[in-house]
Amino acid sequence: MPRPWDIASCPDPDLRRDVWQWYEAVVTWFNHEYVWDPAAGMIPPCWPQHPHLVHDIGVLADQRRMIAQAHNSNSLEEWHRYSVPAFFDRLHGRVKQHCDDHHQPWPARARFSRHETEALGRVARTTNEADGVSIKTNAFNPPPLRLVDQETGRTIDPVTGELT
Repeated sequence: MPRPWDIASCPDPDLRRDVWQWYEAVVTWFNHEYVWDPAAGMIPPCWPQHPHLVHDIGVLADQRRMIAQAHNSNSLEEWHRYSVPAFFDRLHGRVKQHCDDHHQPWPARARFSRHETEALGRVARTTNEADGVSIKTNAFNPPPLRLVDQETGRTIDPVTGELT
C-alpha cells in the first residue's frame, strides 16, 4: 500500500510524480507561510537532493494534510508547537547554511565511503572462504543469513533442514 509520506513506498511512476509535486507545493507553501527571516532557515531549493529532507518533508506534509481534516484546532496547535520547531531544528542541524548560495555535495561522503569499504572488509574477513561467494553488503542489502551445523561446519538449508 503506497504511503505518500514515504515516497519510496510509491512504486507507480504517476503516483510518484504526483507525490513529488505535492512535496514541492508543500515546500513552497511552508517557505512562504513559515519563514519570515531567510537566515532563520528556509527549506533550500535543492531539498530533493537531501534524502533526510525528503523524508522530513513527506512527514510534515502528511501531518498537515491530516490536520486539515481535524474537527478542532488541537492538532494544528500541536503541529505549530512540536512538529514545525522540531523540523527547523533538524533542518539547522543537518543542512546548516551549506546550501544557502548553491547546493553543496554531502560533506560526509568521504567518511561514509570509508565506512562502506571497511564494512566490506569486515564481511570478507568473517565470511567462510569455502563458500566461494563474494558477498557485497550495504545497509539496504545485508548478506543472507546461514544456519551452520556447529559440529560439522556444514550449512543447513533453513527451508528443508538438509545439510549441504
